[in-house]
Amino acid sequence: MLKNYVNAMQDWHGRVDSETDYDSLRWHQWVEKLDLNGDPKAFEGDLGFAFIGFCSEQGVRRNKGRVGTALAPDFIRQQMSNLPCTFDQRVKLFDAGNILCQEISMEEGQKLLGEAVEQIRSLNLFPIVLGGGHETTFGHYLGQLNYAEKVVDSPDIGIINFDAHFDLRPYDNGSSSGSMFRQIADICKSKDMKFGYLPIGIQKHSNTVSLFKTADRLGARYVLAKEIQNGTVTSVLEKIDTFTYGHERLYITVCTDVFSSAFAPGVSAPQSTGLDPETVLPIIKHIIRTRKLVGFDICEISPRFDQDDTTASLGAVIIFSVVNTICKLKNLAIITETDLYD
Repeated sequence: MLKNYVNAMQDWHGRVDSETDYDSLRWHQWVEKLDLNGDPKAFEGDLGFAFIGFCSEQGVRRNKGRVGTALAPDFIRQQMSNLPCTFDQRVKLFDAGNILCQEISMEEGQKLLGEAVEQIRSLNLFPIVLGGGHETTFGHYLGQLNYAEKVVDSPDIGIINFDAHFDLRPYDNGSSSGSMFRQIADICKSKDMKFGYLPIGIQKHSNTVSLFKTADRLGARYVLAKEIQNGTVTSVLEKIDTFTYGHERLYITVCTDVFSSAFAPGVSAPQSTGLDPETVLPIIKHIIRTRKLVGFDICEISPRFDQDDTTASLGAVIIFSVVNTICKLKNLAIITETDLYD
């Protein structure tokens, strides 16, 4: 049984254009409750997504960042509520609630998140985790790894991290929101697995020389923010394709500080020269089209620093694009003539 786990259906509310015409429905009218403590049956439909919130900011505090991310899952849900159902009725949305971390350690919370993600995968659902600080990623990865180890002989998972930071800090004195991928590298080493890590959007001014050397030592390939801003899309996609072709399954995590503060002011570590979402979204879609994606999370949204819910709204739009791109791959998207939501 999951502890510190609460229902979050109260966050789904919004505009109602019709209660009967499916083409007029919005996500808050379509999402269903998923009780992971209620012994749910495996999903047998064509495609199902499960949202779960990780209400944590302990990793951000340990990393000396601006706290406030524990509130993010509810704010993201509120922004997702009015999104239109641009997919076939065979596509189902489920909400698995929140994992509360205020009264437990970060490590306990990550373990609980791992158990929840593993259960969601076993239910034949696609997990979308709403962070939380970027420590969210370690819990999400544990769940993906534990599930993969049960169903395949080679649990290879390539991690693609949209982030201004490597998050490869040492954790001798405790883990944080800046150490997750170093922890994952050590897990891979202990299990004699390849450490597959591709951070995209790295800022030179936000990472020490030591972190660049650590990335090189661990065999992590990376894409600098400047490569995307000043280079050609082709060269960036070539790097990504080389990485994705080398892995059987992929997992995307988005740290919202990868974006310019003009688009994402409500984050733990604002980036004045970050990326434009219009540039990042096509890259995310390109990765999804490999048909290897097994999970997605978005992290580091901090509502206390947000302006008009701009960052939470951006998070919702990114999730909308992820959901609809996956639906298109399975021919379950409602394609309009102009295809406005591509």
